[in-house]
Amino acid sequence: MNAAAPSRRTLITGGAGFIGSHLCEHLLARGDRVTVIDNLSTGRGGNLPEHPHLRFIEADLREALEAFGKGEVFDEIYHLAAAVGVSLVMKDPAGSVWTNVDQTMALLRFAASREASMHGTRGIPTLIASSSEVYGKSAKSPYAEDDDVLYGPTTVARWSYAYSKAIDEYLALNFALGSGPARLPVVVARFFNTVGPRQVGDYGMVLPRFVKAAQAGEPVRVFGDGRQSRCFCHVRDVTEALPRLLGSKSCHGQVFNLGSDRSISIGDLAALVIRLTGSGSKVEYVPYSSAYPLGFEDLPDRRPSLEKVRRAIGFETRRTLEQTISDVAEWLQGHGRSGDATAASR
Repeated sequence: MNAAAPSRRTLITGGAGFIGSHLCEHLLARGDRVTVIDNLSTGRGGNLPEHPHLRFIEADLREALEAFGKGEVFDEIYHLAAAVGVSLVMKDPAGSVWTNVDQTMALLRFAASREASMHGTRGIPTLIASSSEVYGKSAKSPYAEDDDVLYGPTTVARWSYAYSKAIDEYLALNFALGSGPARLPVVVARFFNTVGPRQVGDYGMVLPRFVKAAQAGEPVRVFGDGRQSRCFCHVRDVTEALPRLLGSKSCHGQVFNLGSDRSISIGDLAALVIRLTGSGSKVEYVPYSSAYPLGFEDLPDRRPSLEKVRRAIGFETRRTLEQTISDVAEWLQGHGRSGDATAASR
């Protein structure tokens, strides 16, 4: 009888957050032994399941990595720890930049310095979570991975997050293109409005904010004129794709858009949420100047080209926006009215 294959050992940074906790569940279900590092600044321990193969370390990422001994080995790393959310970034742009860049550099150095235990090779395969914000204020739509990007001036805080995630990508791709001990199998995934259960609106996430207001019978507040459009993808469609990207050697050293390419205006999204929740709420339009600090800029459209990720792993979304809204509403009905602002994260 052949011996059972050893379990894959996986590290998730930011794993107690919104996307991270769903990824954690998915990897545990496939048989991984999962270690989560999260300082709970925007994640929460209650997002994580109780599981014999899950280890949770509550700590800042750099400190946790430095504390790992030589016997601490992993086969894959998913780096989701970051400062996220428009509201959070606008309140502390410098802190958000520092958090994103410093943590990513520490993580990449750690991954490059270690052996992947299952493969016996130098450098642990690593997925870096990025964002559609990297495209900046480019007027081109849909966005393709190799498109030029356009940012606002450094004097406008709104663009600080985009700059920081672009630097994260440069760092990751530099490690992927390195030679010798610096070379690292890296994949970059640019998320486009990932939504679903466990996400709340405290840091500017629009869908849970709309659903919570509708459930309470309060005005659904749309910032701007509501004609700006976005694409929303269920978190489970995203998390199911991440291991497939990292597990494909042909994807290493590349950047992939990940999300839905079904666009909807924010005004129409508000109306859809009201209809699906059976709410009597009304839509209230709020000027950006009343919602954000001076200098905020929004984009009229943000839609990904998914051609590359479809060719690479056959990616398709399986859950509709209507199903996603229903899932968010069901989760918020049981959790979101507790006022637990720590439920949000990536």
